[in-house]
Amino acid sequence: MQLERILQSHGFGTRKACRAMIRHERVAIGGEIHDDPFAEIDTDGLVFSVDGVDWPYREFATVVLNKPPGYECSRKPQHHPSVLELLPLPLRERGVQPIGRLDEDTTGLLLITDDGQLNHQLSSGKRKVPKVYLATVKHALDQAQIDSLLAGVLLADEVEPIAAVAAEAVDTHRLRLTLTEGKYHQVKRMVAAAGNRVEALHREAVGELALPADLLPGQWRWLTPADFVLLGVAR
Repeated sequence: MQLERILQSHGFGTRKACRAMIRHERVAIGGEIHDDPFAEIDTDGLVFSVDGVDWPYREFATVVLNKPPGYECSRKPQHHPSVLELLPLPLRERGVQPIGRLDEDTTGLLLITDDGQLNHQLSSGKRKVPKVYLATVKHALDQAQIDSLLAGVLLADEVEPIAAVAAEAVDTHRLRLTLTEGKYHQVKRMVAAAGNRVEALHREAVGELALPADLLPGQWRWLTPADFVLLGVAR
């Protein structure tokens, strides 16, 4: 693939802008400056750098972000900054979107991609991808609340009760809950229907993919082939 097309596909601007970046010796591969925008480059395993920052070649961009509070999972936020502002501009220019949404005050694992098929696979209710949440609740937990969540609670706009796949009390005021749906404010509404109130909410995992322990709030990293296996999708 021509070098200018590689840069364009990775969000670095129009072909004209990418061509200028290359000719101004801002692009390197393997530590060597490449100033020919029309050079044919093998993309297999390619890592190129722009202004000293490394970028792996990815046909689709998929990253995991440790979402902090105070951000909306939307490209057009209404009341708070978009969570996409935590990503570098080239990623945003690729048109990435969150897979599902976390509330403004919810923290933890958020997947972001420009791969529409992957987004559908992981957000479709038919696939029942489990999501694990840690909820801090206002009142002390008891077994009746746990049993209610496991048996199913009826939410205001639903015709049938919705049950958690798993529910356990971590301590007196922390609940670990596993769901396979992604309904609006679902964790908060289910906990409220069981007789308690969510004070803080953190997503720990999607599928078998847990939030990396070394990923601080606001930080992101590329998904690896092993991560896709944990998500149960072939890539």
